Amino acid sequence: MLDGYMGKILQINLSKKKYIIEELSDNLIKKYIGGSGLAAKLLYDLTDSTTDPLGEDNPLIFMTGPFTGTIIPTSARHAVVAKSPLTGIWAESDVGGSWGYELKKAGFDGIIITGKAKDPVYIWIKNGKVEIRDASHLWGIDTYDLDFIIKAETDPKAVVTCIGKAGENQVLLSSIMSDGANARVAGRCGLGAVMGSKKLKAIVVRGNQEVPVANSNELKKLVRQYAPTMVKETKMFGKYGTSGGIEGHEEMMNFPIKNWYQERWPEGAKKINGIKMAETILTGRYHCRTCVIGCGREVEITKGPYVGVKGAGPEYETIGTLGGLCLIDNLEAIAKGNELCNRYGLDTISTGAVIAFAMEAYEKGIINQTDSEGIKLTWGNAEAMLILIEKITKKEGYIGRLLGQGVRKAAETLGQGAEEFAIHVKGLEFPAHDPRAYNGVALSYATSNRGACHLQGFTHGFEKAFIMPEIGINQPHPRHQVEGKGEFTAKLQDLMCLFDSLKLCKFAIIGGIKLTAMTDCYNAVTGLNLKNEDLMKIGERLYNLKRLYNVRCGISRKDDTLPPRLLTHKRGPNLPHLGKMLHDYYNFRNWNERGIPSREKLKELGLDEEANKIKNI
Repeated sequence: MLDGYMGKILQINLSKKKYIIEELSDNLIKKYIGGSGLAAKLLYDLTDSTTDPLGEDNPLIFMTGPFTGTIIPTSARHAVVAKSPLTGIWAESDVGGSWGYELKKAGFDGIIITGKAKDPVYIWIKNGKVEIRDASHLWGIDTYDLDFIIKAETDPKAVVTCIGKAGENQVLLSSIMSDGANARVAGRCGLGAVMGSKKLKAIVVRGNQEVPVANSNELKKLVRQYAPTMVKETKMFGKYGTSGGIEGHEEMMNFPIKNWYQERWPEGAKKINGIKMAETILTGRYHCRTCVIGCGREVEITKGPYVGVKGAGPEYETIGTLGGLCLIDNLEAIAKGNELCNRYGLDTISTGAVIAFAMEAYEKGIINQTDSEGIKLTWGNAEAMLILIEKITKKEGYIGRLLGQGVRKAAETLGQGAEEFAIHVKGLEFPAHDPRAYNGVALSYATSNRGACHLQGFTHGFEKAFIMPEIGINQPHPRHQVEGKGEFTAKLQDLMCLFDSLKLCKFAIIGGIKLTAMTDCYNAVTGLNLKNEDLMKIGERLYNLKRLYNVRCGISRKDDTLPPRLLTHKRGPNLPHLGKMLHDYYNFRNWNERGIPSREKLKELGLDEEANKIKNI
């Protein structure tokens, strides 16, 4: 077994209440590394196009990587993977905090959950020992309170990942929460609904085993080289968090406003940014395990209508969706909405997006007072936002059931032109970055394997400030430039697959991390002797494998697009020239005109076996 791995995957069948422990092969991890990369191979083999996302046969996979559990800064991460009930395609969500770190220390690289328990259960893992315990008394308890209760039943130092009421109710926007009130989230794609469909309330882990490292002295030397730079370069980012730059994003017309329709909102952005948070409700910073950045916010509201809010503060994406998209400029109300979503286990991005969609439908008369059960869904109505979070969580009434499906299905249900302002790609609602501000974001959203996602390419960072010379990005790529954007985006998507499989936070890029440092650390941890180009080839393999999964689900060029509003309604000087960029992107990737990887490319990447499972390739 390679160093950097515990060598064990825990497979649990909840229908049978039995588990087995599988050995992890060197060949598998050399080809797919870990994290969402290894999970992609497992999901591909365990499911097909007919798999019901909320059925017993859809596996819920939790996977760490070789960096998890080591001293490498920002590496305490894990991936959660399944077939998405929201989109019907590939789903992955990456999580920080300490749960993945603790799982590795407990003796496992990953967990595969199949089946469905008859009654609610939770899983307790400590240093290789596994118990499936009754959770009937925990069903209905929110994620913050559950963290305290379940630690009292297991170990005060245990780490918990769990679902809230939204996941229990199989709301398609539901998330999986970790670390209690510190609220680290597997937010996207409705993975909480998958966990809820299995009647699995939580997985609790505790361990103190050492993760084997091939050359610990070399790893320490490497960390000493780049950690001080990371601390220095992220000083302001740590001080003000992800929301510190909201005013700058608004000025660049990147921050979302009024369901992606309004051009500017400087007065609103000023009231809800990270600087304002630091001046008002901020009480501290949260660091994920092994992190030197500390971008997490700790907030508390001690007076006013939202008194009692205490715990993780809203991130940039949450402020963008619950705030800007809905024209809500009350930071305390946004913090309250964030806490409700965290306690109930709702994705704040999709929740904010579907509420903004409802407000526009209400404005246009497509949703009326009867539909909204008397709630005035007017722009800027913070109380309406909070009420809708409750209704979505509980699937309460027509409006709660409608919006809990996400914007794509809600628009299909409403008709009357609602599809024109349902802002999503492949069924996944937009995060808070405007593709009209960055052409790379436009192309990355359109081609992202999980649907609209800024993290699967992180292109906006490299169009604004960052470089990666090892892959030919020697200066930031002009954000409105079309030429070369296909190659630029594809290379970054492959690189981000490495972050997600090695388990390294993408904010390490802000701290100056480069591919060479990642390769050197991987070699020090595993004992291998790979080059930068070897790792990038693995990243390319992983991106293509996830694309193959989606091709098997029916995804093609017709789905690699953006909503009409983002292609026709100008915000500032730019509209994405998506057709030209997509053509160049497909050519660079060696995909055909339908967006399907060629046989030649798949053979080059060692994916012949996977390709044989799909007709007409």
